[in-house]
Amino acid sequence: MKRVLLFLATNLAVMLVLSVVTSLLGVNKFLTANGLNLGMLLVFAGVIGFGGAFISLLMSKSMAKWSTGARVIEHPSTSTEVWLVDTVARLADRAGLPMPEVAIYDGEPNAFATGATKNASLVAVSTGLLQGMTREEAEAVLAHEVAHIANGDMVTLTLIQGVVNTFVIFLSRVVGYAVDSFLRRNDEESSGPGIGYMVTSFICEIVFGVLASIIVAWFSRQREFRADAGAARLMGSALPMQNALRRLGNLHTEPLPQNMAASGIAGGQGLMALFATHPPLEQRIAALNGR
Repeated sequence: MKRVLLFLATNLAVMLVLSVVTSLLGVNKFLTANGLNLGMLLVFAGVIGFGGAFISLLMSKSMAKWSTGARVIEHPSTSTEVWLVDTVARLADRAGLPMPEVAIYDGEPNAFATGATKNASLVAVSTGLLQGMTREEAEAVLAHEVAHIANGDMVTLTLIQGVVNTFVIFLSRVVGYAVDSFLRRNDEESSGPGIGYMVTSFICEIVFGVLASIIVAWFSRQREFRADAGAARLMGSALPMQNALRRLGNLHTEPLPQNMAASGIAGGQGLMALFATHPPLEQRIAALNGR
């Protein structure tokens, strides 16, 4: 969950910065000076929306290392590090992938994979996970992360995020323009967007952004099912991944550090389930039982 939350937060920050810069440059006034130019607005929204998503993707590996304190294992110095590097190498070979960077970090049981491309990926695992699992269970978790890379999940997530970003920016400005036009319907001397446009667009970006995050979270839950299935294929059996999921449920007893926002392995309940990036453990185990 951490890598998804970090990606979304970085993407939102980049998108807001790009939006502010273009506003300061007068792009909003240019788009609405003679009536709303929907074609140019769509192009503008696409550039900002996909620009934010792809910039955050390019930053994802560096940000993940920084936020977790992950240390890339360049020269294994312990038996655990040797096992970890060898295991990732074997799984990557089975998946037909180039060798990812392998990292380890201090923290609660968790693991993640990230990177802009399959040729520049990173697999990281926490000391808590390595200490709390059997080797077979830890290998299943690593297989799950390698499956994420093989499935191209980070790039696909970027494309999904870029699309929803585009519609958030486009629709928020269309609504903003409509509200601004209504408020100034008797003002014949004014030209360009007014305060109603700016305030409404800003509020709509927040509201539509929340709705868009539900779409992205739904996709993230689906890719977790696919990564579980991929781990089962790489391991030759669904049982190790099922055991690893059960173990994760037992190990998740304390929250992770603030910057990692908890592992979220068990998913959410009620309304928060809409924003959960991982399905509940029971659903994931049941899905593996059906393989």
